[in-house]
Amino acid sequence: MRAALWLLALFGVAVGIALFAGNNQGTVTVYWPPYRVDLSLNLVLLLLFAAFVFLHAALGALAALFDLPRQALRWRTLQKERSMHAALLDAFSHLLAGRYIRARRSAEAALGQEASLSGGGQAPANAPQLRTLAHLLAAESAQALQDRASREDHLKSALEGVSARDAQETREGALMRAARWSLDDREPQAAMAWLRGLPQGAARRTIALRMKLKAARLTRQTAEALETARLLSKHRAFSAIAAESIVRGLAIDLLNDAHDVAQLQRAWLSLEPAERSMPELAIHAAQRLALLGGDAGIAREWLLPVWERHWELDDNLKIKLVGALEAGLDSLDSEWLARIEAAQKANPREATLQYLAGMACMKRQLWGKAQQLMAQAVAGLRDPKLQRDAWRALALLAEERGDSEAAAQAWKRAAGE
Repeated sequence: MRAALWLLALFGVAVGIALFAGNNQGTVTVYWPPYRVDLSLNLVLLLLFAAFVFLHAALGALAALFDLPRQALRWRTLQKERSMHAALLDAFSHLLAGRYIRARRSAEAALGQEASLSGGGQAPANAPQLRTLAHLLAAESAQALQDRASREDHLKSALEGVSARDAQETREGALMRAARWSLDDREPQAAMAWLRGLPQGAARRTIALRMKLKAARLTRQTAEALETARLLSKHRAFSAIAAESIVRGLAIDLLNDAHDVAQLQRAWLSLEPAERSMPELAIHAAQRLALLGGDAGIAREWLLPVWERHWELDDNLKIKLVGALEAGLDSLDSEWLARIEAAQKANPREATLQYLAGMACMKRQLWGKAQQLMAQAVAGLRDPKLQRDAWRALALLAEERGDSEAAAQAWKRAAGE
């Protein structure tokens, strides 16, 4: 359609020129004494047009001639920029291929080209980022070659060259790489220092949080490691099972770091509700509290959410739960005694519950009921420790009722004979 319109316009112009030139009778007289020259108006117009075209072409040729030095400089600059980018790409390729010496040489060649361009006033628009990336590639190669001095020099140059606002992302990357190198060198304190230099937004990125978690664990900063693991879990950096396992392990370490009852209670309260409901954590906290000589009532309070769903636990956790409750049976109140009896009656074939109920009855001096429960439990217990404690309890009960033969037999079974 556009071509057709141009064709129609061309025909219109041709018709207009033909109409004007065909009927134009005008003349132009030029007096040059003693001469007189008569020219048709059409010829004069044609000569003027030809002179304009010739003058325009001549001026264009002169402008191109005088612009040759600038064009040559521009061409040389483009060649240097291409060489610089090629060297930078070579550095990346060699680094990925594990050819670290060649990678460092290529990165240094790119730095040389960039310095040449900047010295001549022809620095690229993204010169700070290019310079920083080249320094980081050289530093990465030096790190792989265990050349720490060269790595530090290139890292310092990289950080000094990214003060521009448009190179902020590159600076953050340099800080993260520095933290990674510190972790590789087993210097977690230095890694934490590099990570603290990140802006708030960058510090909450998954890669930064992973490094912070590793550094915090290496420096035994359990509370900070636990908080970092929670953030990673919210960011879904781990699978649900892995995140739960990591958080549980760090929470256990936090509880183990408590050296008195007050510290243990503060550590327990610092945990989130979902963490306090984990059976492994609650049982471990109760065992730790008993070890530190804490109040058994507080331990039972921590164990209550776990006890309310004890049927969901596997056999190993059930044994640990029974052991944690057994440690505080001396101060067992009537409410907890009722809970234990109700659970035992609801699960009459559960050996661990029979054992716990029997031990509770022994503490209350209910000898007959304790004897009945222990006799039932000892046959079904699979845990060697609980079985040994059950036989010991049967021996004590036999001594209590004066049956020395049964007591001797029970002591022998408790000793494993």
